[in-house]
Amino acid sequence: MIRCNLSRILGEKKLKIADIANGTSLHRNTLTALYRETAQRIELSAVDELCEFLNCSVGELFERVEEDNK
Repeated sequence: MIRCNLSRILGEKKLKIADIANGTSLHRNTLTALYRETAQRIELSAVDELCEFLNCSVGELFERVEEDNK
């Protein structure tokens, strides 16, 4: 499973979803889905823009974690 660390990064940088929406061309709904980890897909251009705005790498924003098969 792919985990999005947007909520953690925003907390560390003391930013809000609105700050990213205002500073990028990304739609608030896209950012909210990433923040809540409900997004099913995202454009690579959006990932690039988000990483540039947050000054982070793709590996910091997303990580692969093992799923519990219980």
